[in-house]
Amino acid sequence: MTEILRLENLAVRFGGRKGFNAVDDVSLSIRQGETLALVGESGCGKSTLARAVMRVQRIASGRIFFDGEDITHLSERALRPVRRRMQMIFQDPFASLDPLVPVGDSILEPRRAFSLRSDDDELKDLMTTVGLAAEYRTRRPGQLSGGQRQRVGIARALSVEPKLIVADEPVSSLDVSMQAQILNLLRRAARTRDIAFLFISHDLRAVRFLADRVAVMEKGKIVETGTAEEILDHAEHPFTQRLVAAMLSIAGN
Repeated sequence: MTEILRLENLAVRFGGRKGFNAVDDVSLSIRQGETLALVGESGCGKSTLARAVMRVQRIASGRIFFDGEDITHLSERALRPVRRRMQMIFQDPFASLDPLVPVGDSILEPRRAFSLRSDDDELKDLMTTVGLAAEYRTRRPGQLSGGQRQRVGIARALSVEPKLIVADEPVSSLDVSMQAQILNLLRRAARTRDIAFLFISHDLRAVRFLADRVAVMEKGKIVETGTAEEILDHAEHPFTQRLVAAMLSIAGN
């Protein structure tokens, strides 16, 4: 499979010279159509890494290659066509949606921003893909459940036909039954649309269900990578072993 994302020795620093590296010398790659899960304790740098990948977080050093192009230092103008091909799904869908904009307009907004066809047929296809009934097109985000709002967020991300989606804890705020539906939706999108995912999560069950490979982060560093089975069932690094054990303990409670 073609490599869609490669990070080389990436670092993000907070606090200047006397500060610390929230992301410290991270090197990773994701192939087209692959889902890489990034796991670690809260505050270890996962979300900071996600923002750096999306070029919304300043990078101290290292390089980011997307779809064969070095995007590390591209200007905002040069990044515009790149942003169509890399999208993000947020943990809190309500915060990423304009509360005054109807669902249908919100879903089509990214397509309009990139001058793509944005008619009723496109909207119908997108809403069908994410399991939203046509009647929701005129509703406001505040009139939807958390799961329905996350479906709107996913529809927005899919609308511009991306090659990579960064999903930052996309199901953590949902109940268990809705989590399963959203995870199934993401896995179907990865397989049918050949989309790569950087999936950030602390949920062992979600990682096992969705991920092809797993990268484990501790204090800004990647300490172990491997297939989902290797990491979750046969971890070698002591931190990974402790992390998986803690996840299993939480899942069992």
